[in-house]
Amino acid sequence: MSKISVEIPDELLADIDEHVGDDKKFVNRSDAIRASIRKTLDVLDEIDARHDRLDDE
Repeated sequence: MSKISVEIPDELLADIDEHVGDDKKFVNRSDAIRASIRKTLDVLDEIDARHDRLDDE
């Protein structure tokens, strides 16, 4: 798995941290950010499908 470095505003990081940890939705920040990226890509795919912009692969 590749590692990247990103700058995230403190407000967003604080929001993410509310969902990370024992007995919360995500195990760590990386898990939360990966889930967010996946969800965003799914939404973008849905938008592209509605606009007939998806490739037939």
